[in-house]
Parts: sequence; C-alpha cells; structure tokens
Amino acid sequence: MPEPRDPATRKADALRQLTAPTADAWVATASPAGEPYLVPLSLAWVDDRAVIALDANSVTARNLSSGRRARLAVGPTRDLVLLDAELERSVGVDDDADLGAAYAAQADWDPRGLAGYVFLVLRPTKIQTWRESNELAGRVVLRDGAWTV
Repeated sequence: MPEPRDPATRKADALRQLTAPTADAWVATASPAGEPYLVPLSLAWVDDRAVIALDANSVTARNLSSGRRARLAVGPTRDLVLLDAELERSVGVDDDADLGAAYAAQADWDPRGLAGYVFLVLRPTKIQTWRESNELAGRVVLRDGAWTV
C-alpha cells in the first residue's frame, strides 16, 4: 500500500480529477419522499462548481430542484473524490454562453441547442478524497464550502 498523501497533494489530485477532460460522476439525489436515485453524468468543474447537463424533466433534475442537494462520486474506488453539493442555480443550456463553452470544453459532449436541457450548477459543501484505508484520516479537503488546505 502506498504511503498516504499530504493534504496539499490530495487537494491537487482531487482538482486534477475534477478538471480532467471527459470527467464522469455518479450523481446521487433523493425524491421528496426520500427515494434514492443514482445516475452517471458528464461533469465539468467551472469556477469551483460542479456543473452537470441534463433534461430539466429528468428524475435527477426534479430531485435537485426540490431537495437542492446531491452527492457526486468521481473516480475509481481506490482514487475517489466524493462531493456533497447544493444546487446553486439552474440555467438553460443556451442562456449562459460562458458556462456553455466551459462545459463543452471539458465534457465529452455539448448539450447546447437541445430543447429542455439545463445546466445545474452545484456548489460543493464538502469534498473528501482517498485512495486506500490509510488515507481515511484527513480525507476531508473542503468543509463548509472552504478548502481545508
């Protein structure tokens, strides 16, 4: 098992995963009744926000609209970045040119021009990252929306 990374390296590695081209995330939400829902989506990291694009009528979009919270997982089990996030805003895919360009530049697709699609901008409240069990201590690199390192 490799030695645990120091906090600054963990943050840098997490940002590298979040900003990687064609980053994908598992996005978990819950319905108003508490029913969990999990779906893989393309992710862009724009101005310290996680941005996903999806149909405004999808289960995930509806869950986020009502519950305003999500958990996102990026990376494999042994190099995980786990984000707890709150919905900051919902934007039509053609209503914010800068956001659309940033999303399309990182994601592996461009939803602009698709009727009914939105960008959901998620503000991280907590980010954890670890590779092996020896990194569980100190795994929180962002708490209450502020980097810990």
